[in-house]
Amino acid sequence: MKRRPHLRRFTSASWPVILVYGAALAAGILVLQWIEYQHFARTHPGEVRIALLAALFLGVGIWVGAQIFRGRAEGETPADGNPKAQAALGISPREKDVLDLLAAGFSNKEIARELGVSPNTVKTHVARLLEKLEADRRTQAILKARELGLVR
Repeated sequence: MKRRPHLRRFTSASWPVILVYGAALAAGILVLQWIEYQHFARTHPGEVRIALLAALFLGVGIWVGAQIFRGRAEGETPADGNPKAQAALGISPREKDVLDLLAAGFSNKEIARELGVSPNTVKTHVARLLEKLEADRRTQAILKARELGLVR
């Protein structure tokens, strides 16, 4: 393959030069943008004030929204699992653990690994949960468990 002289690679010595030229170009663009802004601000002062006020309200709105949602996520108490519904349905503590992991999206193998039991034991627990929650599928069982406050 023939080497083309105009396509040579940059050496480590050329990077400082590239960075200096890049910084000089960025500074030039910044100066030109500042001059353009000054011209616009002098010819359209009302629009500039409205834009700044809109940006301020946007920033405050984003900050307030973040505070509200962060407060909910941090301030929420962990779900107690609705012990009354759990007792009424006859769900054992181990079945509750399986239900929590099901709701978190774990597969039977992952649940078995997490709880240190065999996949067949998990299948048995899932079958009993489906029966107790009167559900035909895992997703339906999780939905009913969420409605009852057993899981999030």
